[in-house]
Formats: sequence, C-alpha cells, structure tokens
Amino acid sequence: MEAKAPNALRKVCVVGGGTAGWVAAALMAEHFKGKLFEIELVESDDIGTIGVGESTVPPFLQLLAKLGVNEQEFIRETQASFKLGIEFKDWLEKGQSYFHPFGTIGLPIDLSDFYQVWLKAKLAGYDRPLQDFAPASVMAREGKFTLPFKAQRTPLAGASYALHVDAKRVAQFLRRFAEARGVTRTEGMVSEVQTRADGFVEQLVLKDGRTVEADFFIDCSGFRALLIGKTLDVGYEDWSHWLLCDRAIAVQTENVGPPPPYTLAHAQDYGWRWRIPLQHRAGNGYVFSSQYLSDDEATATLMAQVEGKPVVDPMVVPFRTGVRDRIWDKNVLALGLAGGFIEPLESTAIHLIYRGMDFFFRFLPDRDCAPELATEYNRRMRADYEEIRDFIILHYCVTRRTDTPFWDACRTMTVSESLQRKIDLFRINGTVAEGLDELFRDPNWQSVLDGMGVVPRTYHPLVDRIPFGRATDGLDEAVANLERMVAGLPDHQSFIAQHCAAERPTAPVVAA
Repeated sequence: MEAKAPNALRKVCVVGGGTAGWVAAALMAEHFKGKLFEIELVESDDIGTIGVGESTVPPFLQLLAKLGVNEQEFIRETQASFKLGIEFKDWLEKGQSYFHPFGTIGLPIDLSDFYQVWLKAKLAGYDRPLQDFAPASVMAREGKFTLPFKAQRTPLAGASYALHVDAKRVAQFLRRFAEARGVTRTEGMVSEVQTRADGFVEQLVLKDGRTVEADFFIDCSGFRALLIGKTLDVGYEDWSHWLLCDRAIAVQTENVGPPPPYTLAHAQDYGWRWRIPLQHRAGNGYVFSSQYLSDDEATATLMAQVEGKPVVDPMVVPFRTGVRDRIWDKNVLALGLAGGFIEPLESTAIHLIYRGMDFFFRFLPDRDCAPELATEYNRRMRADYEEIRDFIILHYCVTRRTDTPFWDACRTMTVSESLQRKIDLFRINGTVAEGLDELFRDPNWQSVLDGMGVVPRTYHPLVDRIPFGRATDGLDEAVANLERMVAGLPDHQSFIAQHCAAERPTAPVVAA
C-alpha cells in the first residue's frame, strides 16, 4: 500500500442524499479512486429531498465530463432535454420579453467586443435586436438544436447549452455511479450529533442506535442544516431584503407538444413562474413573496397557467435566501441548501454544489483541518454566492413595472454596493466589471441589462478605430448567415429522438 501523510483524512461522511449528497459522493469517488479515504453517505428514506428547479447551467456538462459520464446516457437516464438559455416574459414591463442565451453574442471585431460595435450602431439608429446575433438565442427562437462543437468554424460554434433534468433521476443516477465506485450508503435517521472537546464533529448517532464516525463531514441535510447550523451553530446571512421571494409552489405536468430548448421565467404579480420542459413531462412552479400572496392564492395562480395535466399534487417549498457565515467550519463543510440558497431564476443550485466540491478538492485538509484552508475556501465560495446574488437582483431592480406593491418594492430597493457599481459602470459605456473565475460573463450581463432596458450613454472609444461606413451592412449579413445556418438544423425534438431519446416512464417520478 502506498504511503500517506501521517495525519491524512481516513474517512469522509456525507450527511444527506439528494442531488447535493450524491454529487459530493460521486465526485469524491471518481476523483480519489478509493485511494485516499473511505466515503460513507448517510440518508434516510423517510426524509424527502427538495428540488425547486430542474434546470442547469453550462458548467454542469463539465461536472459530467469530470465524472467520465457519457452525456447521451445521462440524458436518456434523466429524461433530460437541452437548454439554450432562458426566456424572460413580463420582467421589464408587461407584454415585453427578452432572452438570456448561453454562449457568445456575435464575434469580436478588431479590438472591440461585438456588443460595443452593435451599441455604436444602435445609438446611431440601427434597430436589429442584440439577440439576433446570439446563436443560442436564434436556435431557441426557431426551436432548433445542434451541439455547437459539431459546428466549428460556423456562426453556431459560439453557442453553449445546458440541460433540463429530472432531479430525482439525477440523484438516482449518481447514487448508482458512486456505489459502483466504492461509496457506502447507510440508510438511517440521524438522531444525535456528538462533538469533541474542540467542537469538531466526532460521530453521528442514528435513530436505531448505530454510530457513524468520520474525520470530516459534508452536510447535505438541506434547509435543516443538521451539522453546520444545528450542531456548530454557524450563523446565516439573510438576503431577503434584496430578494423578496421566500416560497415556491412546484408541480409537474404532462407535456403539451414538443419540449422547447429553453426555460421559461414568466414574471407574475408577486414573483415569477417557471416552466422546465423535459422529454416526457414539464416542471412548473411559482416563486413568490408570502408578504403579498398566500400559498392558496399562489397555487391557484400557477394551476390556472400551467399547460398539460398535473401528474403530482402541488408542493409548497418555503425558503430563506442567503448564505452561511462560514460554509466550512471546523471539520464540517455545508453543500447545497445547508450552505445557502438563491432562488432558481438562473438555475445555479447544482452549479454551486459542483463549485463547492471543486474548491474542497483545492483546499483538501488533513485531520487537523487547518483554519487557513477553511478561511480561503469560504472567501472563494462567498464570492460565488455574492456574484450570483447580484445577477439575480439585477433581474428585479431595474424593472419598470409599477402595477403591484411587489414590483414597486423591487424597483425602488437599494441594491448591494457591488451590484450598483456594476450597473453604474455599464451605464457609462457598456463596460462590464468582471471578477475572477465568475459564472456570468460579459454576454450574460449584456443580455439581461439590454433585456431590462438599461442602455449605456455611449459606446467604448476603441470602437472608433473601425471604419463604420458600411458597418450595418456587415451586421445584417451576419444575421442572415446565422439564420441560414439555423434554418438547416433539426428541431429540438428531432435531435433528441435521433440521438438521446429516453424511454417513456411508466409512472411519474416526483422531483427531488
């Protein structure tokens, strides 16, 4: 047996299953190949798991690649469909919609970002919308799909995509994956958590008296936050003064027609409604503020708008937007809902789980759990949470809606200093302030800011390097080329049927 550091971790225990628990277990099993430490996951069949959304962002595909999972197999097993972005209806004003695509918008021209060239043309009276130049937006608009990397050296290559998935099937898939690689699953309810004199968690006591010891614990117990909250008493920073929604009603319905290759986020009087189309059903929900709406009213509003026959009863999910003061404390790392929650408007929940494990691998401790490692981990993860928080607030705070007290409160709120700085910078000449290794890049901010009616006062001076006499002819030609390419693609349903069709489920699977 190969030598190990004398104080190396011998065992890691994941507390809780669901998407968070099984992502953690699967990544550790694949990453360490069973050579570093034992992995045990403890979950109870009596405790349900929550999956408010069933949608992902493009880095989710990196997670699958890191696991060595075949993407086609995963899509079939999880009833997945493809996602090119999100359509936002009624956010700026009622009757107005915009699209937030994955991937690029246009191509850089000379030394300038495409957005800046388009912005100069727009300020001079050019009227083609920004999203006419985004390959993912045009494919979504036409209901078409192809894998962008199969279209290299074409206008489609800049598109990106993610997946709509069945969250419960994802957890089941990852459980099979992890157990096949040596992860031990223990079924049982945790009744007591015992700590050492220094405050570190020592062992779990299950309801039937069994005990589970480990050197390090990953808390995937959801909003209960059994270890990080109840045991270690780590505080929670509440962000509900910026993000007013605190409840969701979720329901699944049968599909009506072929699934579109994008998520719908439809603003309502007191929040917003999602529609996430899978291969054989759709996920639906209403994220809302209980300050203005009751559960019964929200349920009635949602059920009046969903398409297709419900296959389960509506489920109420209360939540509190925010993040733990410390996501890693002593020998406990919180993952998923135990570490923080941001409403699923941009489908970032699974991404934060993946990032949480990625940083854990970077700062992997020994049994002493040096606090400096946890401090740096917490700094990096908090930056991720704050970046996503600000991007979500942006969807609300620049609205022009005045029709309900909810939208008035969103429109008149004082936003975080970090977001205000970004908005102010963009209003000058379209400059986007980017941080280190962030999820949302220039095209993301440009799409939402433009969609929400934020127009810079002028464009970046470097654009004046470019001869602009016939620039709009070039822009029109780029649109024509992109539309021509998209016209020749298969529709989304046909692409799925040809490459990754799932078997029709014999019974509905309740979302995790």
